[in-house]
Amino acid sequence: MSPYELAVGLRYTRSRKGSGRNAFISFIALISMAGIALGVAALIVVLSVMNGFQQELRTRILSVASHIEIRGLPGLADWQAVAKSAREQPRVIAAAPFVMGQGMLSAFDVNRGVIVRGIDPALEDTVADIGKAMRQGSLADLKPGEFGIVLGAELARALGLRVGESVVLITPQGTVTPAGTLPRVRSFRVVGVFEIGMYEFDSGLALTHIDDARRLYRVEGVSGVRLKLDDMFAAPVVARGLARALPVAGEVRDWTQSHANFFRAVAIEKRVMFIILTLIVAVAAFNIVSAQVMVVTDKQADIAILRTLGASPASILAIFVIQGALIGVIGTLIGVVGGIALAANIDVVVPAIERALSIQFLDKSVYYISDLPSQLQRGDVITIAGIALALALVATLYPAWKAARVNPAAALRYE
Repeated sequence: MSPYELAVGLRYTRSRKGSGRNAFISFIALISMAGIALGVAALIVVLSVMNGFQQELRTRILSVASHIEIRGLPGLADWQAVAKSAREQPRVIAAAPFVMGQGMLSAFDVNRGVIVRGIDPALEDTVADIGKAMRQGSLADLKPGEFGIVLGAELARALGLRVGESVVLITPQGTVTPAGTLPRVRSFRVVGVFEIGMYEFDSGLALTHIDDARRLYRVEGVSGVRLKLDDMFAAPVVARGLARALPVAGEVRDWTQSHANFFRAVAIEKRVMFIILTLIVAVAAFNIVSAQVMVVTDKQADIAILRTLGASPASILAIFVIQGALIGVIGTLIGVVGGIALAANIDVVVPAIERALSIQFLDKSVYYISDLPSQLQRGDVITIAGIALALALVATLYPAWKAARVNPAAALRYE
């Protein structure tokens, strides 16, 4: 591409004065540029939100769950041996036992079904981050034999409980008496409240000391062992290795299996949104075709003069490719800058819109996450910009090819 071709192409792009036809062509070009900018910005923002949602979902789930969970069938009598065997795997950095059971909490004539997890407070913080999510009290307040309980914030709110108050836990395992089988009932004292930010956990999980859970559910040993790795993305590989090396019969599940539906749904939604919004960019890019065809028709005399002065068809092709591609480049740059600015400030923009319109986009009783997170990734921005530029370039090829085929004699016949 010669400097001459670049100069003429830029001159045609800037030349927008004259007849109403020129003004109309300019309007179509501006609409195409705005459409590309809007599509690129929308793609960047949506993919950043999907990335942020995926990261936030993973972080919040793993603050309660664990990277790998080993469950005994029916239980683990010697969990220390299982933990020792697991630590022999190079990526396992911590292990903690747990007892899991179902129950119903009752307080002030309000009943709520819950998952009860018995934990060792000294070890729990090594495999999960729930200690960082405590709003009142701490996991250390769970003492063996005192029957303390830590509730999710939504669960405590629904039951009308505060720290220091008592709640009754009813388990499905019954106690056989002369009068028949009666539910097992125990009074617990609320010693803490946590808030993960996911409604599922905040409204349906209760923690107690592992010794109290053993006594309540009459479990020999523990239900299983939770493991933490130095790299959570290595969990599937490590889990397969553990399943082969486990010294007892048991089930090994990693976090990608336990919560596969969440992450699979987010990944599918991200791909679908990418395809849909790319079509918006494509529609805007192919508006360049109509604008450029009108430019070629309007500039036939100029093209003929350039040909008679010695310009080759390849030079004419390059001139109109430059003119059309410049629309795509400017639109893409505006979209990239705008999309990055909006994605980086989504945590400010969305709450402002919610306050202005008195609405809430993400109701925490419906969605797992009530805030709209954002995580910009350089690869996404580069991919989006590349696709937009490629579509704009493709859209210029037909009009430029048509300009290169203009016959100088026929174009100048009526001039």
